[in-house]
Amino acid sequence: MDHPELLDDGPPVGRDLALALWGLFVGLALLLFVAGLVGTLLSVRTELERLPSLVIGVISASYYVGFLVGSRVALAALVRVGHIRAFAALASLLSAAVVGIGLTDSAWAWGGLRLATGLCLAGQYVVAESWLNDLADNENRGRLLAVYNVVTIAAFGAGQVSQFLFDARVITGFAIASVLTSLAVAPVALSERAVAPVIGDSEPISLKTLSKVVPTGVGSCLLVGVAHGALGGMVAIYATRVGLPLGRVGLFAAAPSIGSVFLQWPISAASDDIDRRAVGALAALGAAVCSVLLLFGPPSSPMALVLIALVGGFSFPLYSIASAYTNDWVEPEHLNAAASQLVTIYGIGAVIGPLLTAGVMGFAGAEGFYWALIGMHAAIAAFFVYRMRAWRAPLRKRPWDEVSIPARAFFIPATIASSTRRRREARRET
Repeated sequence: MDHPELLDDGPPVGRDLALALWGLFVGLALLLFVAGLVGTLLSVRTELERLPSLVIGVISASYYVGFLVGSRVALAALVRVGHIRAFAALASLLSAAVVGIGLTDSAWAWGGLRLATGLCLAGQYVVAESWLNDLADNENRGRLLAVYNVVTIAAFGAGQVSQFLFDARVITGFAIASVLTSLAVAPVALSERAVAPVIGDSEPISLKTLSKVVPTGVGSCLLVGVAHGALGGMVAIYATRVGLPLGRVGLFAAAPSIGSVFLQWPISAASDDIDRRAVGALAALGAAVCSVLLLFGPPSSPMALVLIALVGGFSFPLYSIASAYTNDWVEPEHLNAAASQLVTIYGIGAVIGPLLTAGVMGFAGAEGFYWALIGMHAAIAAFFVYRMRAWRAPLRKRPWDEVSIPARAFFIPATIASSTRRRREARRET
């Protein structure tokens, strides 16, 4: 008799997978373009208003406080009304919040409306990631999440670059962003082939339980949130504060996203073939080294653009690695709840990031932005190394002839580091 599981067609692949996801990716791209545009416009506006660093940090952190609320709200909405309705409702609320930011000049109102935008976008992340996880398996999850991150981060960067087209002190840019937010619903709601997965009986999983099952995923996601909150929330503030022209501010703020577009795929692909923790440690170390180099040159130089792009290129894939590692170890019935918990823990870290960076910048000046990035990425690298020591596993997950070229590039330094560690342990034992 045939086994029942062999009769299942399994998740879609290739062309079918692309047809199932194109509407979601187009809608997300529009939303993330809006997020990049509005976030950069507001950062420039707060600097033009000469608000104190702490107030600016609070406004940036408010966006990530919304993440904490949004991840919870979205999961409940997802179970009740499904992916497409939840996506449409959150986009509608986001459109209203974006217009509201352009209509006021109150710092308190900006903080509240940034919280609302964070809530809506966090909800969209939960919708998208639970949708993707339903279609992925352990063999392609890293690559599929890489495509998702390339699409969203590239769109976010395009929105940041577009900042120079608008005057941050008038409503025009915010109004256009609101229109684009409304348009984002159309491809998701109307695409015949973009069919969302059916919501089954999703079992909840507490953050405490998830931390016990996958401590590496939860801990790294928190630290990555701190680093990304600092990088995404304060890069435009830094660029404005050091006196870059407004057009250059948008380019400098978008450079990390541009770098991520080029490095997201090879880094995530490597994490599918060898230990994700080793890839994460080396990527975080790369971001820290590039941040150190930024201290030695003027921010207006072309090399500064290249280096800040490399910081983003090494840093932004870290969330994909943390998420994919977590989902490798979570039971299928817990995937939706785990996606919500990861967004929550990432949001907690991202709230801390801008506040911590604002404090360092207040103490050390504008260069405190780089010092914060150095410390945060060094902490991520150290955590991954610690977890590799605490939970040993074969470094390579596939035969060498099946390992991709990006994975081989990460495997060589990871092997050297692993061999060095074993030699040190052998010396201590003798």
